[in-house]
Amino acid sequence: MRDHGGNIDAARVRWGGRAEDWIDLSTGINRVPYPLPRLSSDAWTALPTRAAMDGLIAAARRAYGTRAAILPVAGAQAAIQMVPRLRAAGVARVLSPTYNEHAASLRAAGWTVEEVSNPAQLAGADLAVVVNPNNPDGRQHAPADLSVLADRVGLLVVDESFADPYPHLSLAGEEPQPGLVILRSFGKFYGLAGVRLGFVLGHEETIGQLSAMAGPWPISGAAIEIGATALGDRDWAAETIARLAGECGRIDALAAKAGWRLIGGTSLFRSYRVPDAEAAQARLARHHVWTRIFPWSDDWLRLGLPGSAAEWARLEEALTR
Repeated sequence: MRDHGGNIDAARVRWGGRAEDWIDLSTGINRVPYPLPRLSSDAWTALPTRAAMDGLIAAARRAYGTRAAILPVAGAQAAIQMVPRLRAAGVARVLSPTYNEHAASLRAAGWTVEEVSNPAQLAGADLAVVVNPNNPDGRQHAPADLSVLADRVGLLVVDESFADPYPHLSLAGEEPQPGLVILRSFGKFYGLAGVRLGFVLGHEETIGQLSAMAGPWPISGAAIEIGATALGDRDWAAETIARLAGECGRIDALAAKAGWRLIGGTSLFRSYRVPDAEAAQARLARHHVWTRIFPWSDDWLRLGLPGSAAEWARLEEALTR
């Protein structure tokens, strides 16, 4: 089994409670989601049309400020599983620690995977993966440095799943090139992970290859309508970016009072060094607050940001009792 957040079922088995009793802070998904728009009946009853898909792509192009070709997919995860098939399997290097599906999907496709800790060690790989900003430590990489790296590897995959609050970090505005693929998540920033929507940005030829793998209807009509509406609402995005930035200080202060030390993070999650990660997770779980720990560390714990006054109060209680 690959380790992930969001495994709320396992938490309930151990600590009890109904699903609605729990606050899931294990995923880094915005808990103040974009308000769902009213959908047309065709979203549910008809196959998605080319015109509707083109409308979504146009909305994504404006939101991400890009001239690249774009393929909508069923979440960034779908792209992660397709990308290894873009090239013949060789040596892939993944800047780690990071989201574990990159290395796992590459290995499943026959790649030899080397997990490295320094960006300079990525050079020379047939395929390299950088998550920017990184999950779970929030490490950031300047676009100019990544552009240089793209010339030193066969294919550079930049996962920008948490980049919505940091448009200055994105490579989306650069001229598309065959050796660069950019992944964007919709569900995390917009808080609608169940829609299963993400985007791949890249050179027209690369996106054509991925489109052939994805098939004629890679996402649902509902995802198209929700995505086009949300991506077009730039006022909501700006307000959300400001709100999340302000709340990072609040959660960091609560963690500091509990004796936790900030490792890093983004506006959607924070990672802390704690004396005992399993004990800290259990402490919060007894209050039905679910968090993320990692099999490769006994003292790292990651928290998403609460989404309401009641959730903030529950987290504060769990951290202070």
